[in-house]
Amino acid sequence: SSELESHINVPEYWLHLSEDMHRALLSQITRREVSTFRHGFLRYKESSNWMVCREFSAQPSEDTANVDSNRLYIEESLKPSEVVKELDRHIVGQAEAKKAVAIALRNRWRRKRLPEKIQKEITPRNVLMIGPTGCGKTEIARRMANLDDSPFLKVEATKFTEVGYHGRDVDSIIRDLMDVSYQLTKKVHMERVRATALKRVESKILDILMGPANSSNEEDEEVGPTAGVKNMTEDFKRIKNNTRERFTSLYRSGGLDDQEITVEIPAEYLKTDKGQVFAMGNMFPGNNDGSTPQHVTNLMNLFKPGKENKKRKKMKISEAKTILEEVEIDSLLEDVDLKAESVQRAEESGIVFLDEIDKICSPKDSYRSGADASAEGVQRDLLPLVEGTVINTKYGNVKTDYILFIGSGAFHQCKPSEMLPELQGRLPIRVELSELTEDDLYKILTEPETNLVRQQKELLNTEGVTLVVEEEALREIARVAALLNRTVENIGARRLHTVLERIMEDISYDSAEMEEGSEVSVTKDLISERLDAFMKNPDLSRYIL
Repeated sequence: SSELESHINVPEYWLHLSEDMHRALLSQITRREVSTFRHGFLRYKESSNWMVCREFSAQPSEDTANVDSNRLYIEESLKPSEVVKELDRHIVGQAEAKKAVAIALRNRWRRKRLPEKIQKEITPRNVLMIGPTGCGKTEIARRMANLDDSPFLKVEATKFTEVGYHGRDVDSIIRDLMDVSYQLTKKVHMERVRATALKRVESKILDILMGPANSSNEEDEEVGPTAGVKNMTEDFKRIKNNTRERFTSLYRSGGLDDQEITVEIPAEYLKTDKGQVFAMGNMFPGNNDGSTPQHVTNLMNLFKPGKENKKRKKMKISEAKTILEEVEIDSLLEDVDLKAESVQRAEESGIVFLDEIDKICSPKDSYRSGADASAEGVQRDLLPLVEGTVINTKYGNVKTDYILFIGSGAFHQCKPSEMLPELQGRLPIRVELSELTEDDLYKILTEPETNLVRQQKELLNTEGVTLVVEEEALREIARVAALLNRTVENIGARRLHTVLERIMEDISYDSAEMEEGSEVSVTKDLISERLDAFMKNPDLSRYIL
């Protein structure tokens, strides 16, 4: 805050952040978010550990001043090249898939900037990613979810069954997406009011400890050192203020956390099993997907203690902080329609990643011994969902017309052309991911920020042991992994886990007994020794999990 205040009149400046502060700031603000600061607005732009802050308006315009809190991120979005660059930090290769995903994300932003009449006509171009296992399909989806503030849900297509069979139907995908959207919307608003809530909590706890700070009517004071004092002298006021300042300093430094106080808290915030109504979902005919039927939820809510029912409880200040913060945040958010906002967020920005979509597809010439509840019937149920329909959820009706669907599958046992033609047409953009070569496996070991070798180094570093992996050893690990993928079964980058864990097994076991400051080197000879059985025995599959 002080750094920004000293530069507030500068049109544009660079502020260098430490790595920890950089991560903390990114966890609090959305990338490309427009944020208020005094009477101006600042735009944050990430570049390594530098943030550029630009005051582009001395006074907020009417349009900017009235920006809805859940649409702040619309001002600027990640460009496709920036999305690809961000994905390159964690994923090796697969440029076509990254490009397709980046364009899909950018098109969501472009659509929001169009007039409402044209917006209705533009639907998302759903993507189908095809590639062998372990080549990065799921990882692209996982990393993509961290780039955008859109509600993101990853599901496996094999979890669902055809309507009429016991199990989860595809409508539960949208219900789960709505849960994610609601939590995301609530989190955005919670961060917005958290500072105010923390101030209220601090004031409440200090009032309990030493009475109200300033009271206009002394007759109402029932607790604290000023009780019964009608004409408080100036000296006493000064002493009280100084005492409160000291208590405030102790409170903020954590010096009072172990002290016990009695607080008055709504009963619903107290975690207790007494008087709770047992879930009766299995006693009534309800949902096949395992969720509690709506009428049972309504019945349970009748017996749920309300906020008016308050209880006094003695607890440590550290515990009271957490509970009171939750109470204050909920109080500040009472006037916010979180359900309506979360429905809008899911409809306009929701992304569903359907993994293992090839597992619900059967080859046309395959023998079928009976009905398969997780095959073509699930594809038929997915058709209206992907095309656009209305799903009833506990948050309200959700339209799926503008939700982006990304399908993914290895298609080892069948071909994409063997999917239902209607479903193929609803996934118009196809991206083929290539198999990983030896060079790709070497890059996976070295280039990503949190690569497998660095993970092993950090784990041993907790024991005070330094791990050194030579360049030749890295090349040998990649060579062995590529060989096993060719001769046994191609499981892609997951093979590196098998090979690396085999090499590190004895080192990890002995590291706890080593002296602090010890150094362990992994050489090419050590790898040849540990993996000798892999190379000599022709039946390699016996040694692979």
